[in-house]
Amino acid sequence: MMILIVEDNPDIRFTIKEICEFADWKVAEAATGKQGVELSKKLNPELILVDYHMPDWDGLKTTKEIRKINDSVPIIVLTVDERQEIADRFHQAGATDFALKPIKAPDLISRIRLNLKISKITKEENEVFVDKGINTSTRQTIKSYLLQQNKPLSITEIEQALPISYQTVHRYLNHMAEKGEVEVISMYGTKGRPKNAYRVM
Repeated sequence: MMILIVEDNPDIRFTIKEICEFADWKVAEAATGKQGVELSKKLNPELILVDYHMPDWDGLKTTKEIRKINDSVPIIVLTVDERQEIADRFHQAGATDFALKPIKAPDLISRIRLNLKISKITKEENEVFVDKGINTSTRQTIKSYLLQQNKPLSITEIEQALPISYQTVHRYLNHMAEKGEVEVISMYGTKGRPKNAYRVM
């Protein structure tokens, strides 16, 4: 199991490496975004940790470049910035999760394990979904985004956060609901019919 760390600060990179090795994962290191993309081509890691604030290629640019060559590897962004608009920009670029700095070992390990688990399940089910027109990467993006939310979301809310059309989000959520992967919850407003919201089971 190979994890690629893309982080320009050598002290933080060392800390993350120690955490990953403690959890029995092999580690590759890159000090720049460009180097990270080259190593991801060469090593084909199971998961990539990308720092947001780096010179030259920042985390956003690095994430976009990685997605051009690998549309399914989990990418966890490391950042001190908690603003929602930053999270939205990274999701649109293809990031699957976030870990806030300063890094806490239990949180990072649990996030890595969760993303590796989702990635493994997605790969195993890939052959099943191909015949039904379900794209693995799109499905993983929607599912990963829902996993990070602390409340059920409507199709509109998901569509606004991700670069995926309303119709596509609706189709994938219906598919995941049939598989028992997401729960459909009726949300009642002050008027009109209830709206459906979704969360991962």
